[in-house]
Amino acid sequence: MTLINGKEVAEIIKGELKHKVDQFTSRGERPPHLAAVLIGKNPASLAYVNNKVKSCSQCGFRSTLIQKDPDISESDLLKLVAELNEDQDIDGFIVQLPLPHHINEQKIILAIDPNKDVDGFHPINFGKMAQGLPCYLPATPYGITLLLEHYNIETSGKHVVVVGRSNIVGTPISILLSRKGRGGDATVTLVHSRTKNINEFIRMGDIVVAAIGIPEFIKEAMIKPGAVVIDVGINRVEDSGQATGYRLTGDVDFNNVAAKCSFITPVPGGVGPMTVVSLMMNTFQAYSRKHNL
Repeated sequence: MTLINGKEVAEIIKGELKHKVDQFTSRGERPPHLAAVLIGKNPASLAYVNNKVKSCSQCGFRSTLIQKDPDISESDLLKLVAELNEDQDIDGFIVQLPLPHHINEQKIILAIDPNKDVDGFHPINFGKMAQGLPCYLPATPYGITLLLEHYNIETSGKHVVVVGRSNIVGTPISILLSRKGRGGDATVTLVHSRTKNINEFIRMGDIVVAAIGIPEFIKEAMIKPGAVVIDVGINRVEDSGQATGYRLTGDVDFNNVAAKCSFITPVPGGVGPMTVVSLMMNTFQAYSRKHNL
């Protein structure tokens, strides 16, 4: 069994991005600029956004963090999005999800300029991805493909089972892995909470992508010997033995599944760091496009 080290791969990619940015800034070009909008003080969202800010610094990017109170009105948030769309100094920006219940997330996503949508959530980018056209790929699925590529894990002709159908992970990764060309050409089955006999489908997977959001849902009996398991889940489970009162676990019962796999991602330290670095790569793409680099 080989442990897929997402943190290590992310550091390699950030080093490569820093080298490219240094080349441009040494010629007098400004660095890439990523902005993040955070509504409220959700601890998980704050930690995630701070990680993005840290990664920007490591890549030589400029970052701007805009924090707003949780009672911000939808109209005021839409106004802020419009201002960021027009700001020529900002190459890309994200509005950190989830948003407060009184704000329509879809309305906010639709308001973001697709050319600055470095999260890859806008329907225009999603549609281009589905047709194999140049676009910003959703960060987590993009990170998964980079991990598979780094570890030379073949996808062509393989049976991939994606567990979970969200627009953020499950549906887009199913599209990416089934597209024609390098990193794709897989036969993909997408299963979810309403799938009958779900265990039988998962057991057929040469590659299993777990993104159902249920702690340790994937058990040893669901995985065939030698399978590749990509665990996207990150769940807080109560644990009185921890100082925090909880522990982080994925959607895979790692302790019992790992020995059965050829490759597996841990939680944390697997897919998570790749999500952030993929956002950096999308921002660099936006920067390069704007400067015709």
